[in-house]
Amino acid sequence: MEIPVNTEARLGPGGRPMRGFWSIDGIDDVEGLMQRLAAGRRLDRLGLILQEHLSTGGKRLRARLALGALECLGSDRADGFGWAAACELLHNATLLHDDLQDRDTVRRGQPAAWVRHGEAQAINAGDLALMLPTLAIDHVPVEPGVKWFLSRTLAAHAEQVARGQALEMELLQRRRLSWVAYANAALSKTAALFSLPVEGAALCAGQSAESAREFAQAFAPIGLLFQIQDDVLDLFGDKGRQEVGCDLREGKVSALVVEHLRLHPRDTAWLLHLLALPRDETPDAEVERAIHKFEKEGALTAVWSRMHAIEEQVDQSPVLAREPRLHALALELVCLAVAPIAHTVPDLSVRMHG
Repeated sequence: MEIPVNTEARLGPGGRPMRGFWSIDGIDDVEGLMQRLAAGRRLDRLGLILQEHLSTGGKRLRARLALGALECLGSDRADGFGWAAACELLHNATLLHDDLQDRDTVRRGQPAAWVRHGEAQAINAGDLALMLPTLAIDHVPVEPGVKWFLSRTLAAHAEQVARGQALEMELLQRRRLSWVAYANAALSKTAALFSLPVEGAALCAGQSAESAREFAQAFAPIGLLFQIQDDVLDLFGDKGRQEVGCDLREGKVSALVVEHLRLHPRDTAWLLHLLALPRDETPDAEVERAIHKFEKEGALTAVWSRMHAIEEQVDQSPVLAREPRLHALALELVCLAVAPIAHTVPDLSVRMHG
C-alpha cells in the first residue's frame, strides 16, 4: 500500500526535513535510559532479567511514535526521550506478562523470560517494568504540572491495557464472538499503547489536555489495525514464534475467527472446539484446515475490508487535518502496519487505495 503524502507535511519547523517514523535519531538515548532505569541504584538479578528482555530487540514502535509525534508538533525530539522510554517500558511490561499467560516460549527469537528464569521472576520483571515508566517521566524536561498530566495519562492507558487483556481472555469463555466485542478488547489492549505516545507527546509540546486527548483518539484506530495485522501474520506470515497458528493453539478469538463465524455460523461448534483444546493437544491438521478455510471462504477478504475502513478513517480524520505533519505521520504508520501482510491481499477489489 502506498498513500500519497503532501511533501510539505514532511517539513518541520523552519522548513527542516522531518526525520520520519523510522528515524533512529534518539532511539539509542531511549534505550540507554531504559537500561539505566532497569538497573536502578544497584543492579540486581531482577534488573538483569529486565535488561536482558529489553536487549532482545523489538521495533520500538511506541518510542518512535512518541519522538515522531513530538517533532511533528514542533518540539525537539530530545525533549521526548523520557516519555518515549515510559511508553516502551509499559509495553514491555505487558509482553513479559502476556508471554506467561499465553505460554509463549519464544519472544523476539529468544527464550521468553519465564522460560529462562521461571514464572515467578518473569512476573516480578513485568511488575518492575510497570513501575519504571513513572520514573522515566521524571526525565522529561517539562514543568511539574505537565509531569502530573503525563503520569495521569500513563496510568489511564495502563488501566485500559489491563482491562483489554482481561476482555480478550473472556471472548472465548463468554462466547463474545462479534466484531464489536473483538474491537472493544483490541482498542483497550493494543490501541491504548498507540494513542498513549501521541497524547504524551502533545502534552510535552504544549498542547492542551483536550487537544492531546483528541490527537490520541485519532491514533487509536491505528492500534486496532496493528492488532488485526498481528492476527493475520500469525496464520499467514512469520511472527518469530517457531510455529504457525499460535493464536489458534492458545484459544484466541482473532479477527479472522470473528469474521469466519460471521460468514459461516455453521462452523461455530467446530471452530470453538478447536480453540478450546489445550495448546499441546491442538492437531496441526486442524490448524491447517482453519487457515485454508479463512483464506478460501471469505474471512481474510472481510478482514482486509475492515483494514481498508480503518485506513479511510485515519485518512479523513478532521482532528488530524488540523496538524498536517501529524496526519502524515499517522498515514505513514498505517502503511507500516499493513506492510508485513501485504502479500495476503486476497483480491484487487479489497485493498488499500493509493
